[in-house]
Amino acid sequence: MSLETELEAIQTAAAIYPLTDRAFLRITGSDATRWLNGMVTNNIKDLAPGEGNYNFLLNAQGRIQADCTIYRAPTEGAPTFLLETDTSQLETIHQTLDRFIIMDDVELAPIQDLSGILVAGPQALSIVMALGTANHQAAPCSPDAQAPPPQTINLKQTVYAGAPVSLIQAYSPLVPRFEIWSDPSTIASILAELHDTHAAQASAADLEALRILEASPKYGTDIRNTEANKDLPQETAQTHALHFAKGCYLGQEIVERIRSRGQVHRTFTAFTLTGQLPKLPATLEANGKPAGELTSAIQIGDTLHSLGYLRREAATQPLTYPGGTAAPRVAS
Repeated sequence: MSLETELEAIQTAAAIYPLTDRAFLRITGSDATRWLNGMVTNNIKDLAPGEGNYNFLLNAQGRIQADCTIYRAPTEGAPTFLLETDTSQLETIHQTLDRFIIMDDVELAPIQDLSGILVAGPQALSIVMALGTANHQAAPCSPDAQAPPPQTINLKQTVYAGAPVSLIQAYSPLVPRFEIWSDPSTIASILAELHDTHAAQASAADLEALRILEASPKYGTDIRNTEANKDLPQETAQTHALHFAKGCYLGQEIVERIRSRGQVHRTFTAFTLTGQLPKLPATLEANGKPAGELTSAIQIGDTLHSLGYLRREAATQPLTYPGGTAAPRVAS
């Protein structure tokens, strides 16, 4: 089956995929709310139980060190926060945050023995809600029918065959998306039930294609923290990661300075390419001068899609890269 056909299945029905590249950090303590709110770019202190939002972790110069989604656990008592990120980032985030715990009552603990499944597509909601109802062993999941806006992500607790399960209704601009998390044995049982549904089995290539179509940057690929590239939050066009009225946080002065000046020199952009699939990263040029770069690319059918950065003054000029031409993709 071609990538184009598999991607169409996700966009018109539903697909499942084992989540093996995500990890969680639990943040607790009487000072956790105040302290965490001062470490990340979004508003943590006003999250209600079961709500979450997307965040950047910056250095003092306002450069992105990592990205993550932070949820307030839907539990009673003192707030507990769950930080979800790519597995490759967890240790860096843990060490970075730990350095800033001085006299604060805050504890950081990676969550072990946790497995997850992604269910994505227009039919994902009905599939998730039906889990466990065939054998009456579980309370069906009952997320809201309407997906949350990008500023808010929902985390709900349910059970499956008597085992606790966390259900995350994540933001996606193209298709509904749910993450199911529990112990490995429970997830194996859920996965077996999902295989008996009409949901297709997605591949890593499918999800990468979906990410590029959504124009969602990936840390380490599109968002970099290297000697050559140290990206600023506003350059990524991920405005839902920023809150401008929450008060001080690490790197906030630079973020506010950029906002007050009105713009950055370049911005994250989706492109349609004509020519060859580029070797990444690929330099973009306009009239023979550097105008940006391509950081992700994929071919879907006969069309080449790419993500990258474009200088604002070059937005209306013809763009080239080694092997072809690029045009900013117009949002549908």
